Amino acid sequence: MTDTAPLLTARGLVREFTLRGRAGAFGRRPVLRAVDGVDLDLYPGETLALVGESGSGKSTTARLAARLLDTSAGTVEFEGEDVTRRTGAALHRFRSGVQVVFQDPYSSLNPRHTVERIVTAPLTYQGREVPGGARAFTRALLERVGLDPDHSTRYPAQFSGGQAQRIGIARALAVGPKVVICDEAVSALDVSVQAQVINLLRRLQREEGLSYLFIAHDLAVVRQLADRVAVMHQGKVVESGDRDAVFGAPEHEYTRTLLAAVPRIRPEWEAARRARQREREATA
Repeated sequence: MTDTAPLLTARGLVREFTLRGRAGAFGRRPVLRAVDGVDLDLYPGETLALVGESGSGKSTTARLAARLLDTSAGTVEFEGEDVTRRTGAALHRFRSGVQVVFQDPYSSLNPRHTVERIVTAPLTYQGREVPGGARAFTRALLERVGLDPDHSTRYPAQFSGGQAQRIGIARALAVGPKVVICDEAVSALDVSVQAQVINLLRRLQREEGLSYLFIAHDLAVVRQLADRVAVMHQGKVVESGDRDAVFGAPEHEYTRTLLAAVPRIRPEWEAARRARQREREATA
C-alpha cells in the first residue's frame, strides 16, 4: 500500500454541532466538537475499520467522508481530487465512486418503493441510464448479493433484516463505486446473519476490488474483516495500524480497554468445539 496512492483521504476533519439550550456569554450557544482533527487514508482493495464506543465520533467521520455532512474544517479527497465543497454534477461524480451502507436497512430503504425502484434510484437521481433496463439490471444485482431475482417487485417489509441489508448493499453497488462505507452495517443483525453478510462483503471485495471503510464497535467482527484499524476516542484517532499489530500489541490505553471488553472463549471450549467439528466432518 505504501507504493499506491490512497483512493479516499481525509485530512484534519473537524465537525462541530451547536447545542440547544440557553445561550452563554455574548449570546453564544455551546458547541460540541464531535470530530476533532481526524486523518484517514483508504487504499484500493483494502478494508479500514474505524472503531470506538458509541459517541466516539466514528459515524460522524463516516458521514463527513461520504459528504453526507459538511465539514467544519478539513478536507476530503477522492482519487486525488478535493471534493470537500463539491456540489451538483461534481458531487454526483464523487457519489458514483463512494457509496454508503447504513446500519438499519429498514429505515434506509423507502417502504413505499419496490426493490427495483430502490436499487435503480441512485442512477435515476444522477440522471444516468439504467443499463439493460430496470428489471434486468435489478435482477442481476439481486443475484450478485444472494437474493432471489424474482423478488424485485417486492417491498422492504417483505424481507428479513439480513435480506433487507443485502438490498442496501445492492443499491450501493448500482452506481459502480470503488469505495463502500459500511456504517455499522452488520451490528443490527443476528450473529449467524452477520457472518453471512460479512462473507458477502468479502466476496464482493474480491470480485469487484472494492475498498471498505468499515465503521464498527464490535471488535470480533472487525478482526474478521479489517486489514487496518483506526481507533477513535472523543472525536480523535488515538491509534491506527495493521489489524494484527493493533489487536496483538495495542499502544494506547483506550485501545487496551476496548480489547479487554471483548468476550473471550476459554481454550478448552474451543478445543471441544473443534473436536466436534472434526467428528461431524468424518461422519459426513
